Amino acid sequence: MGIEDILITARRAKLEALIPKPRARVESSDGRMNKTEAAYAGELELRRLAGEVAWFAFEAIKLRLAVKTFYTPDFLVVLADGEVQFHEVKGFWREDARVKIKVAAELFPFAFIAICKTKGGWETEYFGRRGVK
Repeated sequence: MGIEDILITARRAKLEALIPKPRARVESSDGRMNKTEAAYAGELELRRLAGEVAWFAFEAIKLRLAVKTFYTPDFLVVLADGEVQFHEVKGFWREDARVKIKVAAELFPFAFIAICKTKGGWETEYFGRRGVK
């Protein structure tokens, strides 16, 4: 194991310590969208028809953050210019979800975007790298 492997392992262990332990709660894990995700999928489809988005898919990829810790972003989005983004859609944020998206943004070279439904539309918060193709 080289020095680079040791540094990567240490960094992953440090990030793993930040991830809260899962709590018991009801979540949809059957691949179906909730109402907020379905509404945002409609927004993405409008952006696709307008030529801004080339392609998007719901829960298309599962990212490993640490041992026995995974994160499945709500949407994998490819913009028309080739930029790959992961969009996480929430009606409101729980702390464990916010930590996971931050850890994912540290580990992977993509833009992670938190999308929150508001009365007036959609609020966005960027994590990670923007403009990565």
